[in-house]
Amino acid sequence: MRRNIVAGNWKSNQLFSQADELINDIAEKLRNFDSTDVDVIVCPPFPYLELVSDAAEDVEFFVGAQNVSKFDNGAYTGEVSAAMLQSMNIDYCIVGHSERRKYFFETNRDVAEKVDRLLKVDINPIVCVGELLEEREEGRHFDVIRSQVSEGLFHLSKDQITKVILAYEPVWAIGTGKTATKDQAQEMHAFIRGLIADKYSDDVAQDVSILYGGSCNAKNARELFAQPDVDGGLIGGASLKHEDFIEIACSF
Repeated sequence: MRRNIVAGNWKSNQLFSQADELINDIAEKLRNFDSTDVDVIVCPPFPYLELVSDAAEDVEFFVGAQNVSKFDNGAYTGEVSAAMLQSMNIDYCIVGHSERRKYFFETNRDVAEKVDRLLKVDINPIVCVGELLEEREEGRHFDVIRSQVSEGLFHLSKDQITKVILAYEPVWAIGTGKTATKDQAQEMHAFIRGLIADKYSDDVAQDVSILYGGSCNAKNARELFAQPDVDGGLIGGASLKHEDFIEIACSF
């Protein structure tokens, strides 16, 4: 059965001293946190993965990376392979974030290859999908999401797809302060779950967690998470404020 999940994406933020203070504050808050209803994941930049992993040794939360190479180990300067992440006991990895698609020209095929690399070493991918504002205004948002989901994931087996977490992040809501309404979020999450059900089965679809991202914060999380197909959030800016992040995690 799918889990409720709150994942914090620090993006390219925090100097080392700031990251150290932030993760210690989060860990301290989580010491008395009841994790029965939600899995908490922290996804720092690559240089801070060991720092965050050390903090997770005696506190119950998971560690995720923000990206992974589509290549295996080898002569790929600047790349971080799935095997490297696995050797550090990283649990999750974000794939296909809209910022990766926009600034680094990642395609659905790139997403598929990265998902394969991660699953090969038993790291759970958090796969991001989402439409641009003009795509929604032109009524193409469902087609965009269908292509991202099918081209990025539908080569997987039934067993593999249940190890994937999806994150619906409308691009027009990321870092803008705009948020999809609860009805818009539920509509798209139900659509995504329906795509999975059509490809695999309803039982399989019910095992896949689908998160909402896009200016999700301490004020709107409870309303969003109350929707039947919204299983938590991929949190950006609010994950850099430990009190807000913990409040979001308590929103179920």
